[in-house]
Amino acid sequence: MIDLASIPVFILCGGLGTRIKEETEFRPKPMVPIGSHPILWHIMHLYRRSGFKHFVLCTGFKSEVIKSYFINYSSMHSDFTVDLSNNHLTIHSTHHKEDWKVTVAYTGEDTMTGARLAMAAEKYIGNAPLAAVTYGDGLCNADLKHELSFHESHGKIGTLLGVHPPSRFGELKLEESQVIEFDEKPEFKEKWINGGFFFFNKNFFSDYLSKNPDCILEREPLIRLSQKGELCIYKHNGFWACMDTQRDRDELNKLWNLGKAPWAPSFPFIQQEFQFKVASGAVS
Repeated sequence: MIDLASIPVFILCGGLGTRIKEETEFRPKPMVPIGSHPILWHIMHLYRRSGFKHFVLCTGFKSEVIKSYFINYSSMHSDFTVDLSNNHLTIHSTHHKEDWKVTVAYTGEDTMTGARLAMAAEKYIGNAPLAAVTYGDGLCNADLKHELSFHESHGKIGTLLGVHPPSRFGELKLEESQVIEFDEKPEFKEKWINGGFFFFNKNFFSDYLSKNPDCILEREPLIRLSQKGELCIYKHNGFWACMDTQRDRDELNKLWNLGKAPWAPSFPFIQQEFQFKVASGAVS
């Protein structure tokens, strides 16, 4: 197994997020909060739980919000003193548990997903033989370390996390005019869709992607990869969600605030945050 800490995780953070305009008018979609943290923070934590800690954020729309968040991360989570006579900042203690290495890579306002990855990988994939790729709006409870092991075992160029598509409408099972079963949010158990958690060998970024701003990862690159028999699916039957709309965000917030978020690692500081909310009456 390759050293997980050396594998870059490219997170696509540059889109406009037009279907959740209520939130993205003020910030990029990955910075929309779930609980008291941006969804990007949650995504990075689920990777860290599996051992990954090197992140490359492919930014565009409102990139300054993401830059400011990470530049000020330590000071916002710690005690500090600033000497205003020389603007010297001293951080007295670090209360956060994150040991991430974060590169914020600006990849253009109107660049498509494939071009963002090509641009960022050219600069920041380094000597790593492969990289992880995901979007800035998806959560799951998959074992990403196990997905990586699966990727290394089959010898193909790419692996995607396959998930069952949830239905937005309830399903009724009937006997004549009588409802015998009601399922509010059924899943299509026989179908699989792209869950957005990928692993690609290094040559994918140079041989299949282009820095042309119109290069879309999900179109020609992945279609050609699958046609060549170089794309495998890692099937995940557990939790998966995409924050595509305000309704999605509300449902994720509800899970988090109730302490029932399937994607959340059982880190003590997360438990402490939840207990504080309960004690203060913030959770109902």
